[in-house]
Amino acid sequence: MKTQETTAHAGAGRIAAMDPARQACLLLRTVFTAAPVLFGLDKFTNVLADWTDYLAPVATAVVPVTPQAFMYGVGIVEIIAGIAVAVRPRFGSVLVAVWLLGIIVNLLVLGSFFDVALRDFGLLVAALALNRLAGSTAASGRGR
Repeated sequence: MKTQETTAHAGAGRIAAMDPARQACLLLRTVFTAAPVLFGLDKFTNVLADWTDYLAPVATAVVPVTPQAFMYGVGIVEIIAGIAVAVRPRFGSVLVAVWLLGIIVNLLVLGSFFDVALRDFGLLVAALALNRLAGSTAASGRGR
């Protein structure tokens, strides 16, 4: 029992002792891996939301499929983006940022959900911050 407690405490201590830039990179990488994958999977189940409500009609005019089929494609791209962040955070973070920009444009064209568009703008900035951190030697652990 004491060994497990010591091991768990040592793991928490290692994270706390990390450089703040490395901690920030780890936090952002974790969120931008998990969130796109989870939201992407939900495009197939619509448990969290009816995602077609957030789709501007012009999207299905450009890509002539049903709104739900369009959202299946969106889900696939989101899952790929999350995996890309996990594997190659510098590339994946740019992919997520561009994807979020597309979502923002879609919401602005839709003419509603401006609060969600503003939130996604904040996420876009955070994805760009991950890109900068993932390229730094301090955040990646290569510098020390």
